[in-house]
Amino acid sequence: MKKGLIGKKLGMTQIFWNDGSVIPVTAIEAGPCVVIQKKTGETDGYDSLQLGFDRVKEKGVNKPLKGHFKGADKGYFRVLKEFRLESSNDYEVGSELKADIFKVGDYIDVVGTTRGRGFAGVVKRYGFRGGPSSHGSMFHRAPGSIGSSAWPSRVFKGKRMPGHMGNCRQTVQNLIVMGIRPDQNLILVKGSVPGSKNGFVLIKDSIKI
Repeated sequence: MKKGLIGKKLGMTQIFWNDGSVIPVTAIEAGPCVVIQKKTGETDGYDSLQLGFDRVKEKGVNKPLKGHFKGADKGYFRVLKEFRLESSNDYEVGSELKADIFKVGDYIDVVGTTRGRGFAGVVKRYGFRGGPSSHGSMFHRAPGSIGSSAWPSRVFKGKRMPGHMGNCRQTVQNLIVMGIRPDQNLILVKGSVPGSKNGFVLIKDSIKI
């Protein structure tokens, strides 16, 4: 990876492109992120940057983190994430990374935590078809048979069944940056990204381009 940022999903809107087409975009507040710690191949075996995002007051940070933040001397942050890079020589502890490290047309991967849906059945969780809707069928949204009886006398691992849905880490790949607004620290990304409004996301350059 060459570059990355921590951001906050603000919501979705739409923009008009040069040919007049309407494009749905997600607005992400990307940065400014402060370099809290720098790792290099000589000292740590790999190159990476630990970034801090979303400032908080000193009273909201415990003592170990206060000492950790003291190296950068740029305040205290709610979110800390490490990004492995090909080389970290171009960055220094305390420097700021903003939305303008990306440009329009870049392909990015966005990592977020999906919205929690609680306990869900197989129709909602996996899109099962279900049974007939007519009266008296006695089979509407149930999962149906889950295995054999005599052999193998068990339910195979991975069987799709009702359970907890959402609230898990998810990556959406190859999203296109449609706009950059450095004065507002905004990145406009084509399409949707995981998570709810004001949820934190990680923005990285795409690994498949």
